[in-house]
Amino acid sequence: MRSRVRNVLVVGQLFAGFSTSQESLVLQYDFEESIGYWLILGAHAFQRALNEELAPHGVTFRQAQVLAWLALEGELSQNELAAKMLIEPPTLVGILDRMERDGWISRVTCPADRRKKLVAINRVAEQVWEKIVACAKRVRARAVDGLSPEEIETLKQLVRRIQHNLSEPAVVEEIS
Repeated sequence: MRSRVRNVLVVGQLFAGFSTSQESLVLQYDFEESIGYWLILGAHAFQRALNEELAPHGVTFRQAQVLAWLALEGELSQNELAAKMLIEPPTLVGILDRMERDGWISRVTCPADRRKKLVAINRVAEQVWEKIVACAKRVRARAVDGLSPEEIETLKQLVRRIQHNLSEPAVVEEIS
């Protein structure tokens, strides 16, 4: 089992002058038993590995993510795309600016709502997309190395079930 030191979050003084003590506040949590902890660690490892694969091709993980969402969903507004990527719209703007400059995407005014900008993939992005897919397949193969086809299928089913469970509205309890 990993050291318990890794399983605590040490928070220094919360606010300047809040405490006269020089001691740090130690918050306990059973990270080793947390499904979220393991899912997030796995997702971060996958993202880091994909970023490393993409870098020699001049592509970032976020750029690949933009193209992936557009390939999956079709044209999206900038706000929809930012929400799917779990980033703030102003952060997305910088990513889209570079992609538009390189001819990978276009931003057009939404015919139904002129205040919205729709993001669409350009033909130039096809060659980039092929590289992204090849990189993603290499990372996917590394990620499941040593797992049987049955284990891979079970893992996908379990993650789908977790996604389904978390898509249901949560019952929020007040913390006292």
